[in-house]
Formats: sequence, C-alpha cells, structure tokens
Amino acid sequence: MKASELRAMDLDALKKELNELLRARFGLRMQHATQQLANTSQLRKVRRDIARVRTVIREKTAK
Repeated sequence: MKASELRAMDLDALKKELNELLRARFGLRMQHATQQLANTSQLRKVRRDIARVRTVIREKTAK
C-alpha cells in the first residue's frame, strides 16, 4: 500500500488497517515458524506496511 493512499484515509480507517496488518503479520509469523510459509518476503512487506500506517497515524495526530 502506498503512503499517498494511506494519507487519503481517515484515522478510524487507518486504525482498522493497522489492526488487519498486525493480524496478518501474526499469521505469517506462525506459518514461518511451522515451515508452511513459502514466500518469506511477505513478512517484510507486511512489516513495512505496518510502519507506513503507523507513520501516517502519527502525522495525522500531530496536526
């Protein structure tokens, strides 16, 4: 997800997106731990998306 798409969202939608990404990261971590995750680059993508969402949330609350 691009930062410009995230900046267009409101704060509630961003928090919901963050919650979904955290759940996705947990699922991917469990798959990785049980050797079921074939594409390990998904972990990196989700982790970076979480950071993007948190950054935009911080920007919006600072205003």
